[in-house]
Amino acid sequence: MRAKIKIQDQTIAVDLSKPLDISIPLSDTNDNPLAWYLEKPLIEPVTIGDWVGKVSLGADVNFNTIIFNPHAHGTHTECVGHISSEVYSVNESLKSFFFLAEVITLEPEMEDEDRVISEKQIAAALNGKNPEALVIRTLPNGEEKRSRNFNNTNWPYLSEAAAKFIHDNGIDHILIDLPSVDREKDGGQLLAHKAFWNYPEAPRMHATITEFIFVDDHIKDGSYLLNLQIAPFCNDASPSKPVLYKIE
Repeated sequence: MRAKIKIQDQTIAVDLSKPLDISIPLSDTNDNPLAWYLEKPLIEPVTIGDWVGKVSLGADVNFNTIIFNPHAHGTHTECVGHISSEVYSVNESLKSFFFLAEVITLEPEMEDEDRVISEKQIAAALNGKNPEALVIRTLPNGEEKRSRNFNNTNWPYLSEAAAKFIHDNGIDHILIDLPSVDREKDGGQLLAHKAFWNYPEAPRMHATITEFIFVDDHIKDGSYLLNLQIAPFCNDASPSKPVLYKIE
């Protein structure tokens, strides 16, 4: 289904029947990606006395309880409440759900023992564009990202200068295929988070960071319409389902 959408003072055409899902589904298997030293999510039927909420065991319905952490177990979107002493909910922070997005692909550069995405790389990839949302695919980009255990891997991250550059260019939403925009072990500095959200000086309440996405290789770099969908959790972060649509 083709549609014309007015966004950012321009009208674009997209085919809504051809979504490009860049989220990673959450499961209770070893195929689920992991970070922050947690085990896999737990999805199990409720048991009340002799009753078990599973149709295959005689129940009328499947009735599961799910235990997970949005930051550790898959694609999630977070607001400034993730790093603030004040309590802010991503469900209140994210007011709009369609954005012009730019997909870029970068190979992090070595700095000592770290792999870092620099301001120079971001600037070169954007080449003067100022989208509302920036989708960062990192190299290498193997399918194993969908189920990787990132614990103690010192994953690549955004430099503070890169995050500030994104902020200074008016980009309100970062989406990245890593567990965090910051270093795995940084002593709690959270430099990229703070630079992007301009925290604590003047926090950008509407801005979001989405982590743990996967951008398949068949999705080419360029401009897209982004539909950023979240579950309505009253929490600093929520499981999310970002979907891209190619602009025709």
